[in-house]
Amino acid sequence: MFKALQGLRPAGKLLREVDVNNLPRHVGIIMDGNGRWAKKRGLPRSAGHRAGAQNLKTISEFAGEMGIRYITAYAFSTENWKRPKAEVDALMQLLLDYLRDRDQLAGKNVSIRVIGDRSALSDEINHEIDVVEDYTKDRDGMVLYLAINYGGRQEIVRAVNELCQNVREGTLSPGEVTEAMLSARMYTDEVPEADLIIRPSGELRLSNFLLWQSAYSEFWFSDINWPDFTTRDFTRAILEYQNRNRRFGGV
Repeated sequence: MFKALQGLRPAGKLLREVDVNNLPRHVGIIMDGNGRWAKKRGLPRSAGHRAGAQNLKTISEFAGEMGIRYITAYAFSTENWKRPKAEVDALMQLLLDYLRDRDQLAGKNVSIRVIGDRSALSDEINHEIDVVEDYTKDRDGMVLYLAINYGGRQEIVRAVNELCQNVREGTLSPGEVTEAMLSARMYTDEVPEADLIIRPSGELRLSNFLLWQSAYSEFWFSDINWPDFTTRDFTRAILEYQNRNRRFGGV
């Protein structure tokens, strides 16, 4: 496996330290700092978002080669609609371009899934999501979840409403509700909870990302803006994860 990765610089020699038997199964990535990256270079924010999208392809392909099974990337939150209309429009166009680039999308042998409230997205974007999910469904490598119009609180409310509907229909009693039932109604119901969440750009918060799934996640923060986040940085995050003692409330 590492032979296939040696050419993916700048990870370099750090890869030799990675324990392939102790990889996180599911990594969440908050792709933050695109706008700041662009501002530092005197570019429009849209240029930063485009650079960030390209970097997602690089990192997801690298992670898949390393042996990571699932990545959830925070692409557009339920709160991002508050941004200036020009920026939102540019993000939606970038998303459309990204989805249409099916043969390059997210790297080799990566299966794409989209989570979030798709009702607010255009018919054109929803069509492309359906197409790309179908196009990549038989790939047996890493699964990349794109969180689009996603919010952790919204996801939990959605799950609770489904359970309330079950109660109204008489198929469930309120006292029978369990954590497992809620988990089964999350967008990521087929995926292990997040073992590791990575957030570059210097912010130290979750920003409504994978709230249910991150109850026992490890966190890795850095000051690096997402477009500058390299395979070496990803490897550093994995190594730090592997050096932590995950007790899950035990001793």
